[in-house]
Amino acid sequence: MHIRGLVLGAAALALSVTSATAMMRIADDRGGQIGPYLQAFATVRSSGERVVVDGNCLSACTLVLGLVPRERICATHRARFGFHAAWMPDRDGRPVTSTPGTQALWSIYPASVRQWINGHGGLSREMIFMQGQDLNGIVASCDRNGRDQVRSARRLTPNPVRYESASASSDRR
Repeated sequence: MHIRGLVLGAAALALSVTSATAMMRIADDRGGQIGPYLQAFATVRSSGERVVVDGNCLSACTLVLGLVPRERICATHRARFGFHAAWMPDRDGRPVTSTPGTQALWSIYPASVRQWINGHGGLSREMIFMQGQDLNGIVASCDRNGRDQVRSARRLTPNPVRYESASASSDRR
């Protein structure tokens, strides 16, 4: 009985170590519908995974900034976040701004991101980009943490991004 408890405890410890050291790498994500991103990033948050942003994270992908704890996200020098108002297609397929969708995005973003967005014209149909020095104070730099930089450069990510982009909120016109 005691040995069984030790084995089960060791297995639980191994699982927690594995999930806590797992990493999601975002390199070229154009975004999509909000729902799948809410699910994917909620899963990342509860799993303990770290997130490395190493390229474009646009539209709904930016929800990572509000859904995953800040201390588990870092950005390389190639990271670029793109923000715009949420939209849905009308009956003719033309994009129409979605006030409830935009409010949902806004409520999820942390205060520092909302402040940056307000300082750059707010959420509208036009994409605004946060990169380089603008990331200071919002997300940590992976480039300062040698382990993440090496893992990112080698593209060693145990868990690939687990969501599929949809076209409903992409930046296509």
